[in-house]
Amino acid sequence: MVLRMGSPAPAIKVQNWLRGEPLANFQPDKVYIVEFWATWCGPCVAAMPHLVQLQEQYKDSGLEVVGVAAHEHAPTADEARTKLDAWLTEKCSNLNYRIAFDSTGEMNKRWMEPSFSVGIPTSFVIDRDGHIAFIGHPMSLYDVLPQVLDGSWRTSDQAKAADRERIAKTEHTAREQALKKPINDKFWAAVKAKDWKTALSAIEDGIALMPDDINFRVAHAHLLLHRMRDMQTGLPVIRQLVRDAIDRNSEHWMIMAIDQLFHPANDYSGFPAAERFAMGKELSEHILAPNPSPDDVPKFLSYRAVAHYYHEIGNKDRAIALLELAIKALDGPEPMPDELKRDFLPGLLQTLANYKGEKVCYGALCATPQTISPTPKADKENLT
Repeated sequence: MVLRMGSPAPAIKVQNWLRGEPLANFQPDKVYIVEFWATWCGPCVAAMPHLVQLQEQYKDSGLEVVGVAAHEHAPTADEARTKLDAWLTEKCSNLNYRIAFDSTGEMNKRWMEPSFSVGIPTSFVIDRDGHIAFIGHPMSLYDVLPQVLDGSWRTSDQAKAADRERIAKTEHTAREQALKKPINDKFWAAVKAKDWKTALSAIEDGIALMPDDINFRVAHAHLLLHRMRDMQTGLPVIRQLVRDAIDRNSEHWMIMAIDQLFHPANDYSGFPAAERFAMGKELSEHILAPNPSPDDVPKFLSYRAVAHYYHEIGNKDRAIALLELAIKALDGPEPMPDELKRDFLPGLLQTLANYKGEKVCYGALCATPQTISPTPKADKENLT
């Protein structure tokens, strides 16, 4: 059943309540925001002060905010819960709303999956009659919430149009994610056991199902080249990935391809050097060409990946110049959102410090040179 505006709100079934009293049922005449979030999610963390503000502003109008941490990363549920509790204690001393924890997947099955919600943060607003009034990003709540509270939202043309647009935008991605889930589950179980043959079998199943999925394609190359060290099978795979990335003129594909060839965390001792540098040269020229990419990825996001290539071929000045251009672009005419900057900047500064051999800073954030030992990149970077 599809969960959308007007649907009865599913029940809250969680393992623990870490902050506030447990919520057994939605109470009549109250409006609830059920917020799916995680501590590792920059936009989720950025939204929390706004939820605190909304809870304070509208508490007398019957608003109750409920945060649901159903996507925490840790080896076990107990470790995830402990980490989350410590994070809340350190970072959220002024929190004024409930926080629930669930690692069973039950809340995702009841709420996220039926609503075609494909990422976090996602806010569900529950109306006074226990039905869904809104599903979307928490930063949209400033406009929506007053209308939900006064009872005018669900009957408005704006609300109906927003719900139709949301489903049209996310349904295809959500259905793809559902198809990929058993493949991802098989892959991650194999990676955990370091069973590379089974992991490869899972990825091959994924490529057969979705041959144009870049995450499956990159994971395929990564497993063969950097885990199994099977150059005979892996070289044709990376050659085809490079060719397809260039033919598509996709900045995203080209960045991921060049990372398989020049990321400093990988060991390239068994890779034919001449061919690797030839592929790197072709990719770099296409990435830095002025023609726009159809996937609309800003050029400066690719500069770190290309800098790895230039540094390895001995053009240290060009590598440093690209990294400095990327840092300068952070405050350009279209500045990067703060949450994306937080994810992007530390690695950029670290690479620049390594290449310059000296401490570098951006505002209060600094990095000092570090020695990187070649080890395979985490498979998680190659499959989502």
